[in-house]
Amino acid sequence: MIHVLRWDPATHAGRRLDPSELPSSHADLSGDEDTVWIDLENPTPEEEKRVFQQFLPVHPLTLEDVTKPRREPAEGAHLPKVEEFTDYLFVIVNPLPAGFGPPPNGDADLSPTESAPVRDLRARRNRPQLSAVMTHRVLVTHHYDPLPSVGEVLAYATRHGECARRGPDYLFHLILDRMVDEYTPVVEGIADRLDRLEDRMFRKPSREVLVLLLRMKRRVSFLRKTLILEREVLARLTRGEFELVDPREIAYYRNVYDHLVRYTELIESAREMVSDLMQSHLAAVSNRLNEIMKVLTMISTVVLPMTLIAGVFGMNFEENVWPDFKSRWGFPVAIAAMALTGIGAFVWFRRRGWL
Repeated sequence: MIHVLRWDPATHAGRRLDPSELPSSHADLSGDEDTVWIDLENPTPEEEKRVFQQFLPVHPLTLEDVTKPRREPAEGAHLPKVEEFTDYLFVIVNPLPAGFGPPPNGDADLSPTESAPVRDLRARRNRPQLSAVMTHRVLVTHHYDPLPSVGEVLAYATRHGECARRGPDYLFHLILDRMVDEYTPVVEGIADRLDRLEDRMFRKPSREVLVLLLRMKRRVSFLRKTLILEREVLARLTRGEFELVDPREIAYYRNVYDHLVRYTELIESAREMVSDLMQSHLAAVSNRLNEIMKVLTMISTVVLPMTLIAGVFGMNFEENVWPDFKSRWGFPVAIAAMALTGIGAFVWFRRRGWL
C-alpha cells in the first residue's frame, strides 16, 4: 500500500495524493517548495520497484537492506544504521514490536504462563524495521508491519501542512519522536515489575520467581540492544555530518537523542537490577536451604541420644549386664533418660544461639 502526502504551497496544507498521481521521477516535481512523503506499508514487489527503481532510484545495497525482512524472514529485520549516499540519506531503525509493551493488567505479567515467553520470543523474532530514504524534497518510508508512529505523523501532517513545509528531515524527526515515545510505558513498566518481583522474591523465593527474572532479563537485553544501536544513529544525525539534515532541525533530533539516552540509562539500571535480583534470589534460596538443613540437623542431634539409649536398653543378651535390667522401673527410667537428654540438647542449642 502506498500513501502519498504532498505539501501544497498554494493552500499551505498537506494533500493526500492517489499513487497514480505520483510523477514518474522525483526530478519531475514542480516547484522548489514541494515536499513529498511516500509511505510504503507492506508494499508489493511491484510497488517497491516503482518507488525505489523508477521514482527515486537507490543503490542496490540500499534496496537489499530495505527488503531484507521479506527476502530473509528467518533472520528478521536489519539492525539500526545510517548511511549517506550521493543524493540521499538512508536510515534504518527498529520500532517496538506489537504486543511488546506492558499488559493491560500489570499483575498478569508476573504469572509464569507459557503464552508470555512465547509472546516475547515471537516479538523479538518479528522485530519491525522502518527504512527511510531522504532527499532535499522527498521522504520515503518503508515498513512491512503497521507502525503507530508513522500513522500518527501521517495524520498529523495531513492536518498541519506547515510541518511538511519544513522539509523531509523535519517529518522524519516527527516519526522518530513518536517512535521513541513508545518506549516510555515499556521502560517504566519494566522498572515497576522489577520492584514487585523484588518484594515477591524476599517474601517467598521460588522457582517461579526465577523463571520470571529470566524472562525479564531477556526482555531487558532485547531493549538494551535496540536502544544502544538507535542511540548511535541519532548521535550521528545530531552531529551535523549530513547535509540533508538542516542545521535548524538538529535541535529537534538532539531532543529525541536525549530521550533515547535517558531510556538507555534506565534500561542499563534495569539490567543491573535484574542481575542483582538473580544473585539475591540464589542467595535467598541458599539461605533458606541452610535454615532447613539447620532445623533438620537440630532434630537429628536431639533424637540421636534417645536412639542410643533405646538401642542400649533394647539389647537382648542371655546374661544381663545391668543388675536391674528386668526391673519394673526399667521402662520409666529409659523414657526419662531420653527426655532429659533431648531437653538438655535443646537448652544447650538455645544458649549457643543456634536456635
